[in-house]
Amino acid sequence: MKTPICDFVRGYAQKNGARLHMPGHKGKSFLGCESLDITEINGADSLYEADGIISESEANASSLFGCKTLYSTEGSSQCIRAMLHLITLYASEKGEKTRILAVRNVHKTFLYAAALLDFEIEWLSAEGDLLSSSVTAEDVEAALKNASNMPHALYITSPDYLGQVADVAAIAEVCRRYGVLLCVDNAHGAYLRFLPVSEHPIDLGAHICCDSAHKTLPVLTGGAYLHIADDAPAFFAERARDSLALFGSTSPSYLIMQSLDAANKYIADGYSDVLGEYCLSVMEVKDKLRIHGYLLYGNEPLKITLRTKAYGYLGTELADILRKNGIECEFADPDYLVFMLTPEIKREELTRLCDLLCTIPAKTPIFEKSPRITCGEKIMSVRNALFSAAETVDAKNAVGRVLSAPSVSCPPAVPIAVCGEMLDENAVKCFEYYGIEKISVVK
Repeated sequence: MKTPICDFVRGYAQKNGARLHMPGHKGKSFLGCESLDITEINGADSLYEADGIISESEANASSLFGCKTLYSTEGSSQCIRAMLHLITLYASEKGEKTRILAVRNVHKTFLYAAALLDFEIEWLSAEGDLLSSSVTAEDVEAALKNASNMPHALYITSPDYLGQVADVAAIAEVCRRYGVLLCVDNAHGAYLRFLPVSEHPIDLGAHICCDSAHKTLPVLTGGAYLHIADDAPAFFAERARDSLALFGSTSPSYLIMQSLDAANKYIADGYSDVLGEYCLSVMEVKDKLRIHGYLLYGNEPLKITLRTKAYGYLGTELADILRKNGIECEFADPDYLVFMLTPEIKREELTRLCDLLCTIPAKTPIFEKSPRITCGEKIMSVRNALFSAAETVDAKNAVGRVLSAPSVSCPPAVPIAVCGEMLDENAVKCFEYYGIEKISVVK
């Protein structure tokens, strides 16, 4: 498969001409990548008006993913905003205010989009905790069957941060039966398309989804995809680039676009076979860890998540042990330890991880449970809360106050409470449990 963006930039760099244009480094080496870092010069195309090399590269990606695929250089966050903007346009065409049914474990970008686009949110109750909510088709069916006003879209996160993959096909079937669009944050699952049998949301019936290419493919941080199904509303494909531009920088990174371009060739050159074999290796490691006594969570092929308290440790304690032995995990909190894998982590490194974990002696299980995440009383909209005058207070003194900003870092960026909700004692306990000492509340 051709790599038109990479080829153009490489050719431009080899000419070694005078760069009387942005960026300011002029191609001179400071980090080592500057000769390949360009802007929208003649022949380079423009991301949000693409009709040249970028358009050609996106067409290559579209052929690999089997749908309309557009690039983002600002991660899935940009794509999430664009997806929700398209849903808002869909509702506007009907002359209605946008209503979205969403599972609570959204990324905080969803709340920022709600503030910017001012759509209504109804939260769908599901089993789970802060980072993982196992929504089922039955949950969706019950919510839609009992809805007084049918939502325009259902928004789910799958895979979630801990590696739980929803039954997207069954959920999609329910959504389509009720005439509701299915919008999926698939940030952690770009590779799912290339399993022996695709588990990608678009192939399973989603109308629109985003993938963070940089999370599970060999792509620079910030590289992401917006995918639109063939049977999504027709204007989605026509307006998607405008929606991305609405939330994107006018100076998208050509380094990231080259990385996305190069990933097309990587995928086309036998990635699916490599991925299938690698997933078998990961399954072997998971089996060994289970046999040794570890309790695992989730069903995502390229993620290993340990429920560490069953082994007698906090997740943060095990992370410290691994760090001292040269292994850095993706995420750790009191309950979980998360490893994100790709075929770039070789078999020997997998074996070293497994062997090291198995040398750590088990201790008495810790039975302390994490506090339940509950919906607080809605006092004002997300938009009004985020745009209100606010002040920072100690979380322990916040009972009865209205949350202004999500007050969670990334990772995992999953809000403990939602902007505009009144904080109760349970919410304050959650902030304390997850180590959040200061929060922003409405004055």
